[in-house]
Amino acid sequence: MYYVYVLRSLKSGRLYIGSSGDPEARLDAHNSGRSRWSRNHRPWVRVLLEEHTDCPTAQRRERYLKSGWGRRTLKKKIDAEGCPSG
Repeated sequence: MYYVYVLRSLKSGRLYIGSSGDPEARLDAHNSGRSRWSRNHRPWVRVLLEEHTDCPTAQRRERYLKSGWGRRTLKKKIDAEGCPSG
């Protein structure tokens, strides 16, 4: 299984969208500072996790969520679910 995840920075409120075969390890990497861009926005909490059957499908979904329409859709979904903000 592959996953698309969305993290929210508790420091800055920014969102980070990524995909991985091991989302727990990726969250640990973001919070420990091993991911270059995200280290300045720690700590991170996961606000969305989607499961996909294969890597190409997960990567297409990740690209969509990073697009303008995808970000709008994502923001509405996160706001509707009352996910933690920064």
